[in-house]
Amino acid sequence: MRIAIVGKESATRNYVRYIQSVSAIPTVTSDTGELCRCDALLLPGGGDITPAFFGEQNHGSRNIDTELDILQLHAFECALGRRIPILGICKGMQIINVGLGGSVLQDLPPDAARRHQYDGEDQYHSAVNATNSWLYELYGREMTVNSAHHQALGRLGKGLVVVQRCPQDNCVEAIVHKDLPILGVQWHPERLDEIRSGVKREKVLAHFVSLISASG
Repeated sequence: MRIAIVGKESATRNYVRYIQSVSAIPTVTSDTGELCRCDALLLPGGGDITPAFFGEQNHGSRNIDTELDILQLHAFECALGRRIPILGICKGMQIINVGLGGSVLQDLPPDAARRHQYDGEDQYHSAVNATNSWLYELYGREMTVNSAHHQALGRLGKGLVVVQRCPQDNCVEAIVHKDLPILGVQWHPERLDEIRSGVKREKVLAHFVSLISASG
Protein backbone atom coordinates (compact mmCIF):
# COMPACT_ATOMS: atom_id res chain seq x y z
CA MET A 1 0.00 0.00 0.00
CA ARG A 2 1.58 3.25 -1.17
CA ILE A 3 0.49 6.67 0.16
CA ALA A 4 1.63 9.83 -1.61
CA ILE A 5 2.61 12.85 0.49
CA VAL A 6 2.64 16.01 -1.63
CA GLY A 7 5.04 18.37 0.04
CA LYS A 8 8.69 19.05 0.71
CA GLU A 9 10.85 16.27 2.14
CA SER A 10 12.34 18.57 4.79
CA ALA A 11 8.85 19.35 6.15
CA THR A 12 7.22 15.92 5.94
CA ARG A 13 9.38 13.63 8.07
CA ASN A 14 6.73 13.29 10.79
CA TYR A 15 4.19 12.22 8.15
CA VAL A 16 6.60 9.67 6.69
CA ARG A 17 7.11 8.08 10.12
CA TYR A 18 3.36 8.17 10.75
CA ILE A 19 2.61 6.25 7.57
CA GLN A 20 5.43 3.79 8.20
CA SER A 21 3.89 3.03 11.61
CA VAL A 22 1.14 1.05 9.85
CA SER A 23 3.57 -0.65 7.45
CA ALA A 24 2.39 1.41 4.48
CA ILE A 25 4.88 2.94 2.05
CA PRO A 26 5.13 6.76 2.10
CA THR A 27 6.09 8.47 -1.16
CA VAL A 28 7.03 12.13 -0.76
CA THR A 29 6.67 13.66 -4.20
CA SER A 30 6.17 16.84 -6.18
CA ASP A 31 5.33 14.81 -9.29
CA THR A 32 1.60 14.40 -9.73
CA GLY A 33 2.34 11.68 -12.29
CA GLU A 34 3.75 9.60 -9.47
CA LEU A 35 0.45 10.03 -7.66
CA CYS A 36 -1.08 7.75 -10.30
CA ARG A 37 1.04 4.90 -8.92
CA CYS A 38 -0.13 5.46 -5.34
CA ASP A 39 -3.20 4.15 -3.56
CA ALA A 40 -4.04 7.28 -1.56
CA LEU A 41 -3.04 10.90 -0.98
CA LEU A 42 -2.01 12.63 2.24
CA LEU A 43 -1.99 16.44 2.18
CA PRO A 44 0.26 17.62 5.05
CA GLY A 45 0.34 20.70 7.22
CA GLY A 46 2.31 23.81 6.32
CA GLY A 47 1.95 27.55 5.78
CA ASP A 48 -1.12 29.46 4.64
CA ILE A 49 -2.86 29.05 1.29
CA THR A 50 -2.59 31.86 -1.26
CA PRO A 51 -5.85 33.81 -0.66
CA ALA A 52 -6.44 34.35 -4.39
CA PHE A 53 -7.20 30.63 -4.65
CA PHE A 54 -10.38 31.16 -2.62
CA GLY A 55 -11.19 34.55 -4.17
CA GLU A 56 -9.83 36.90 -1.51
CA GLN A 57 -7.03 39.40 -0.99
CA ASN A 58 -4.53 38.84 1.79
CA HIS A 59 -6.03 39.72 5.18
CA GLY A 60 -3.58 38.09 7.57
CA SER A 61 -2.25 35.06 5.65
CA ARG A 62 1.48 34.41 6.02
CA ASN A 63 4.19 31.87 5.21
CA ILE A 64 2.68 31.49 1.74
CA ASP A 65 4.19 29.18 -0.88
CA THR A 66 2.09 29.67 -4.02
CA GLU A 67 4.06 27.12 -6.04
CA LEU A 68 3.39 24.45 -3.42
CA ASP A 69 -0.28 25.49 -3.23
CA ILE A 70 -0.65 24.96 -6.98
CA LEU A 71 1.01 21.56 -6.73
CA GLN A 72 -1.15 20.42 -3.81
CA LEU A 73 -4.39 21.65 -5.38
CA HIS A 74 -3.49 19.87 -8.61
CA ALA A 75 -2.67 16.68 -6.71
CA PHE A 76 -6.02 16.94 -4.93
CA GLU A 77 -7.81 17.28 -8.28
CA CYS A 78 -5.95 14.25 -9.64
CA ALA A 79 -6.79 12.14 -6.57
CA LEU A 80 -10.39 13.33 -6.73
CA GLY A 81 -10.58 12.26 -10.36
CA ARG A 82 -9.24 8.81 -9.48
CA ARG A 83 -11.57 8.61 -6.44
CA ILE A 84 -8.73 7.40 -4.22
CA PRO A 85 -8.82 8.12 -0.46
CA ILE A 86 -7.52 11.53 0.64
CA LEU A 87 -6.46 12.63 4.13
CA GLY A 88 -5.79 16.31 4.84
CA ILE A 89 -3.98 17.40 8.00
CA CYS A 90 -4.06 21.06 9.15
CA LYS A 91 -3.26 23.01 5.94
CA GLY A 92 -4.10 19.81 4.08
CA MET A 93 -7.69 19.99 5.34
CA GLN A 94 -7.87 23.60 4.15
CA ILE A 95 -6.54 22.54 0.72
CA ILE A 96 -9.39 20.02 0.50
CA ASN A 97 -11.90 22.71 1.41
CA VAL A 98 -10.53 25.25 -1.09
CA GLY A 99 -10.25 22.57 -3.77
CA LEU A 100 -13.99 21.96 -3.40
CA GLY A 101 -14.89 25.64 -3.60
CA GLY A 102 -14.68 26.56 0.08
CA SER A 103 -12.80 29.37 1.80
CA VAL A 104 -10.46 30.01 4.72
CA LEU A 105 -10.80 32.38 7.66
CA GLN A 106 -7.44 34.10 7.27
CA ASP A 107 -6.85 35.13 10.88
CA LEU A 108 -8.73 33.84 13.92
CA PRO A 109 -9.92 36.34 16.55
CA PRO A 110 -7.43 36.85 19.42
CA ASP A 111 -9.21 34.57 21.93
CA ALA A 112 -9.45 31.70 19.46
CA ALA A 113 -5.92 32.29 18.17
CA ARG A 114 -4.51 31.87 21.68
CA ARG A 115 -6.26 28.50 21.86
CA HIS A 116 -5.08 27.21 18.49
CA GLN A 117 -1.93 29.01 17.38
CA TYR A 118 1.52 27.41 17.63
CA ASP A 119 3.52 29.07 20.41
CA GLY A 120 6.74 27.09 20.53
CA GLU A 121 4.64 23.95 21.00
CA ASP A 122 1.21 22.66 20.03
CA GLN A 123 -1.82 23.93 21.92
CA TYR A 124 -4.19 21.32 23.41
CA HIS A 125 -7.93 21.80 23.74
CA SER A 126 -11.17 19.84 23.78
CA ALA A 127 -13.08 18.91 20.64
CA VAL A 128 -16.60 17.51 20.25
CA ASN A 129 -17.37 14.83 17.65
CA ALA A 130 -20.65 14.66 15.75
CA THR A 131 -22.74 11.63 16.63
CA ASN A 132 -22.36 8.72 14.20
CA SER A 133 -19.32 10.33 12.56
CA TRP A 134 -16.08 8.47 11.86
CA LEU A 135 -14.41 10.29 14.75
CA TYR A 136 -17.26 9.47 17.11
CA GLU A 137 -16.80 5.81 16.23
CA LEU A 138 -13.07 6.05 16.94
CA TYR A 139 -13.03 8.25 20.05
CA GLY A 140 -16.52 8.85 21.37
CA ARG A 141 -18.23 12.17 21.95
CA GLU A 142 -15.34 14.32 23.21
CA MET A 143 -11.56 14.21 22.96
CA THR A 144 -8.46 16.35 23.36
CA VAL A 145 -6.61 17.44 20.22
CA ASN A 146 -3.46 19.43 19.43
CA SER A 147 -3.53 22.63 17.38
CA ALA A 148 -0.93 24.74 15.59
CA HIS A 149 -2.80 27.15 13.31
CA HIS A 150 -4.09 30.71 13.16
CA GLN A 151 -6.58 30.05 10.35
CA ALA A 152 -9.69 27.89 10.05
CA LEU A 153 -12.28 26.74 7.54
CA GLY A 154 -14.70 29.40 6.40
CA ARG A 155 -17.29 28.63 3.75
CA LEU A 156 -17.55 24.86 3.47
CA GLY A 157 -16.59 23.20 0.17
CA LYS A 158 -19.09 21.23 -1.89
CA GLY A 159 -19.98 17.84 -0.42
CA LEU A 160 -18.11 18.35 2.86
CA VAL A 161 -19.64 17.77 6.29
CA VAL A 162 -18.28 19.05 9.60
CA VAL A 163 -17.78 16.19 12.08
CA GLN A 164 -15.81 17.90 14.85
CA ARG A 165 -15.67 21.38 16.38
CA CYS A 166 -13.90 23.14 19.22
CA PRO A 167 -16.68 23.84 21.77
CA GLN A 168 -15.07 27.06 23.04
CA ASP A 169 -15.11 28.91 19.71
CA ASN A 170 -16.89 26.62 17.20
CA CYS A 171 -13.74 26.27 15.07
CA VAL A 172 -14.04 23.39 12.59
CA GLU A 173 -11.65 20.63 13.67
CA ALA A 174 -12.54 17.80 11.26
CA ILE A 175 -14.51 17.09 8.10
CA VAL A 176 -15.61 14.23 5.86
CA HIS A 177 -17.01 14.14 2.34
CA LYS A 178 -20.57 12.85 2.22
CA ASP A 179 -19.93 10.59 -0.80
CA LEU A 180 -16.16 10.17 -1.32
CA PRO A 181 -13.35 8.72 0.87
CA ILE A 182 -12.06 12.15 1.89
CA LEU A 183 -11.16 13.04 5.47
CA GLY A 184 -9.63 16.12 7.06
CA VAL A 185 -8.47 17.11 10.53
CA GLN A 186 -7.28 20.55 11.60
CA TRP A 187 -5.06 19.04 14.30
CA HIS A 188 -1.92 16.91 14.00
CA PRO A 189 -2.38 13.18 14.72
CA GLU A 190 1.12 12.48 13.38
CA ARG A 191 2.66 14.26 16.39
CA LEU A 192 -0.10 14.08 19.00
CA ASP A 193 1.21 13.57 22.54
CA GLU A 194 -0.81 10.56 23.67
CA ILE A 195 0.10 11.01 27.33
CA ARG A 196 -1.03 14.64 27.36
CA SER A 197 -4.18 14.07 25.32
CA GLY A 198 -5.20 10.53 26.26
CA VAL A 199 -5.85 9.97 22.53
CA LYS A 200 -4.43 7.11 20.45
CA ARG A 201 -3.06 8.87 17.38
CA GLU A 202 -2.80 5.76 15.21
CA LYS A 203 -6.61 5.37 15.10
CA VAL A 204 -6.97 8.14 12.51
CA LEU A 205 -4.41 6.55 10.22
CA ALA A 206 -5.83 3.06 10.76
CA HIS A 207 -9.26 4.34 9.69
CA PHE A 208 -7.71 5.96 6.62
CA VAL A 209 -5.96 2.71 5.74
CA SER A 210 -9.29 0.90 6.02
CA LEU A 211 -10.71 3.27 3.41
CA ILE A 212 -7.78 2.49 1.11
CA SER A 213 -8.33 -1.24 1.54
CA ALA A 214 -12.05 -0.85 0.87
CA SER A 215 -11.39 1.18 -2.28
CA GLY A 216 -9.32 -1.65 -3.74
